[in-house]
Amino acid sequence: MDKTISSQEISITEKAVSQILKIKEENDIPDSHGLRVGVKGGGCSGMTYQMGFEGDISETDTVIDFEKIKLIVDGKSLFYLSGTILDFSDGLNGKGFVFNNPNAAKTCGCGESFSI
Repeated sequence: MDKTISSQEISITEKAVSQILKIKEENDIPDSHGLRVGVKGGGCSGMTYQMGFEGDISETDTVIDFEKIKLIVDGKSLFYLSGTILDFSDGLNGKGFVFNNPNAAKTCGCGESFSI
């Protein structure tokens, strides 16, 4: 089982951290940039997850430091992501980041959208 690094709000597996660091290195993303995670309306279940590297942090954002990376989450998204574990899967069902969200009442088949 992959080790999980936890904060009060969101947890992340070591596998996900490794993949994030790999992507940052391959794309020459500055160390000052964090990974913004969030949710927005859309998708087949009502809400979709978003991820992207960003250097801008607003005063309403929450920054969560995990050893070598930092997650940036806006207040609205943090409400929906509280308790979530961010993982990375490279198994038979596909390769990509996985949000294990205890707040999601239902998810779509692809795992990219959810409803509360």
